[in-house]
Amino acid sequence: MAKIGNTIATLLVGAAVGVAVGYVLATDKETRQEDMEKFKKGLNNLKGKLAKKGIDIEEEIYHS
Repeated sequence: MAKIGNTIATLLVGAAVGVAVGYVLATDKETRQEDMEKFKKGLNNLKGKLAKKGIDIEEEIYHS
């Protein structure tokens, strides 16, 4: 079961890296900076929500 989790995690990391590289190559610097600020705010909001609710994502994945 751990191998499946590692495979999925590797696949998601690879997809994220691919998206990031494609985004950097496809946009200009000003647009990237604006979008990164929005992304950071959204990520901080999500992190706050997850921390507030006390969700253990790993446990949810393996015990669903």
